[in-house]
Amino acid sequence: QVQLVESGGGLVQPGRSLRLSCAASGIIFWTYGMNWYRQAPGKQRELVAGISYRGNTNYADSVKGRFAISRDNAKNTVYLHMNSLAPEDTAVYYCNAKKSSADYWGQGTQVTVSS
Repeated sequence: QVQLVESGGGLVQPGRSLRLSCAASGIIFWTYGMNWYRQAPGKQRELVAGISYRGNTNYADSVKGRFAISRDNAKNTVYLHMNSLAPEDTAVYYCNAKKSSADYWGQGTQVTVSS
């Protein structure tokens, strides 16, 4: 049974930082590309950042220079380091594991940026 469990969300003031974690089980973690998506109210889910099994990363333009994705294959965990958070970053953040036709999602964690 595949599980992706996100943690680390919460309420944070503008300009502050948060680190999201996603712990995976039931997959051979190091063989999967891992992604973070987010969905704000009334908007479509969008890709925020991705990291390949080789460690190559990609980012949405809106978060470049502020967010960083990393993975720890020994812990089966992917992270999203979020800096200089702004109200427009408010969303539910989802972890995604993808390999060929395999595509798994976590339940999401809420991030709210507000003063």
